[in-house]
Amino acid sequence: MTTQGPTPGTNTGNNLDPWYGHYADRTAGLSASEVRALFAVASRPEVVSLAGGMPYVSALPPELVSSALERVMRDNGPEALQYGSGQGTPAIREQILEVMALEGIRASVDDVVVTTGSQQALDLVTKLFIDKGDVILAESPSYVGAIGVFRSYQADVVHVATDNDGMVPESLRETITRTRAAGKTIKLLYLIPNFHNPAGVTLSWERRLEIIEIARSNNILILEDNPYGLLYFDGPPPQAMRSVDTDGIIYLGTFSKTFAPGLRVGWAVAPHAIREKLILANESAVLSPSAFTQNVITSYFSGADWRGQIDTFRGIYRERKEALVSSLSEHLPDLTWTNPTGGFYVWLTLPQHLDSKAMLPRAVKELVAYTPGTAFFADGDGRHNIRLSFCYPTPDAIRLGVRRLTKVINGETELLETFAGTGQLDTVTSSDRVTSPPPNID
Repeated sequence: MTTQGPTPGTNTGNNLDPWYGHYADRTAGLSASEVRALFAVASRPEVVSLAGGMPYVSALPPELVSSALERVMRDNGPEALQYGSGQGTPAIREQILEVMALEGIRASVDDVVVTTGSQQALDLVTKLFIDKGDVILAESPSYVGAIGVFRSYQADVVHVATDNDGMVPESLRETITRTRAAGKTIKLLYLIPNFHNPAGVTLSWERRLEIIEIARSNNILILEDNPYGLLYFDGPPPQAMRSVDTDGIIYLGTFSKTFAPGLRVGWAVAPHAIREKLILANESAVLSPSAFTQNVITSYFSGADWRGQIDTFRGIYRERKEALVSSLSEHLPDLTWTNPTGGFYVWLTLPQHLDSKAMLPRAVKELVAYTPGTAFFADGDGRHNIRLSFCYPTPDAIRLGVRRLTKVINGETELLETFAGTGQLDTVTSSDRVTSPPPNID
């Protein structure tokens, strides 16, 4: 007997989706990313986007990419266009070992599992470990894409305090104790130790060792996500946490920031038993990661000065970070922000009376886009924070964007002070006011 679903085009309750009642419970955790939602607006040419963390791929010499593509099709076309291994090609796994060695990681080819970007690796690890209601500890704030994955598997994301040196070990201890006292099961500790997204901070070496020991003594698996580690400005960050602990850490890497995100090639390095399950999960999800894009990266790494190209990226991002920080110092001197030594992001703190999410429509109207801090918290926090991304706009565009943002912040402050003067809002202290006058940006 055939079971008939609802008639398409009809309502189910108050929902316009006729299949609303058929979805799995875990789909309640799926929601639109605030970053992704901004892309349509930010792509308008008149808008200065300080929102999305898009690598500046225009810095890649086109001839290097095209020659890599040509070599793949000339020398290895049939194999590159075929299904591949669920673990990834041996050649690219060898090159991944070479990349990770720059951060102190020693591994074998068999330890590496190639994935469709490190985002898929996040998904696979979460799928392997998380049951509904399990806890994942994460920095405060944390990467919006990770929070989305964790929510999709019905995890409970609990934030741990972070300062300019990264996650605070004492806060981690307290959070573990409090969470377990509430009867909850902690499965993972998720960290972005280098040039954090969104905070821009780097976890100190002393704290890395202390956090590894805390996790080990509490039997918590660490998920070390490291997309930005090679994009330092003046000196490399501390060695990877995986370099000192191979049994309690899953390491995630990607070529999206050091080569090109469109190729969608990332990887995971995990303890042996976990690695085997990752391969099976990878095969279940995609059969195999793209052999073609893996071959393109192998060809590029074999025929180009990839280390020199990363140096080029570092110089570009350093210049843009300096443009952003110097502009903030000039126009918004009363505010505070992080000063990253690598990566893509600055974390700006607004006066307490301003709400970054509520302020965004006015910012877009003034032709500047940013990402509200609320995107990076699972608990609704972050309303007084903004993530500013300096990787994609030119230095001149960044400076223009900061001037426009200053106009927005001052305008919001003046509006609130006007209402406060009429008794319609709580009094706003004069110390909260941004003193830099709104510039003429026409």
